[in-house]
Amino acid sequence: MAKQWTWGKIASAASILVLFVIVIHPMSWLFVSNFKTEADLLRFPPSFFPRDGFTFANFREVWERIPLLDFFKNTVIFAVGVTVLSVLFDSMAGYAFARLKFKGNKWMFTAVLITMMIPFQVMMIPLFVEVYKLGILNTYWGLILPRASSAFGIFLMRSFFVSLPKDLEESGRIDGLNEFQIYWKLMLPLCRSGMVTLGIYLLMNNWNDLLYPLMMTSSAEMRTLSAGLVMFVGQRSIEYGPTLAATTVSLLPLLLIYMFAQKYFVQGIATSGLKG
Repeated sequence: MAKQWTWGKIASAASILVLFVIVIHPMSWLFVSNFKTEADLLRFPPSFFPRDGFTFANFREVWERIPLLDFFKNTVIFAVGVTVLSVLFDSMAGYAFARLKFKGNKWMFTAVLITMMIPFQVMMIPLFVEVYKLGILNTYWGLILPRASSAFGIFLMRSFFVSLPKDLEESGRIDGLNEFQIYWKLMLPLCRSGMVTLGIYLLMNNWNDLLYPLMMTSSAEMRTLSAGLVMFVGQRSIEYGPTLAATTVSLLPLLLIYMFAQKYFVQGIATSGLKG
């Protein structure tokens, strides 16, 4: 029995090691490729380490050829703005669907869930026309407002609120709190892990999005990092070195945020319950 348990531990450790290598290998290749020359990147067969020596030319080229700071600023305003507004509105809608009894509650929530099945490509043209008619195309508001709420966020936050005991509401009403005060002072603090989970998801999704910011902006000054990287992709060629360097710069903030908020993210996924 002890021998079987030992072999079981060895098999588990080996499996974890294999998965770790599979996950970390692309990131390692990306990091090392930042310091390769263009000839090294195109050489076949490829090598993990650069044969022509390490170079910082890719980072210098990115800094000189594109307004990297402006792209970074636009990305922060867009991604953080969407995250803050969406977490607020999604939590309010999730609380209403989970705790308030009103006519049409179930079919309205079902309608919200159905929108999750509609591809973004179907809504691209109507959304573009709507933003253009409102006169906010190529502005921060034009980027943020259409994504100020999400069906997935409402679904996730409703799952958290459904799992809370109803005694909390009753105690709040006995203390003289109105419905918004119950939501804000009693319920919302208990869903902190859910809000962090949703916030990380929204931040990563909008930070890395390419199609939506590219569609909603018409000038280079309003481009985000993902949309700005398109400048290194031509009709017949791709500049791999600068593209990889710019990609690494855009990924670093997300990696740092995830490292610090990882425990809340895991806790949110584990405790959400995703109840119907």
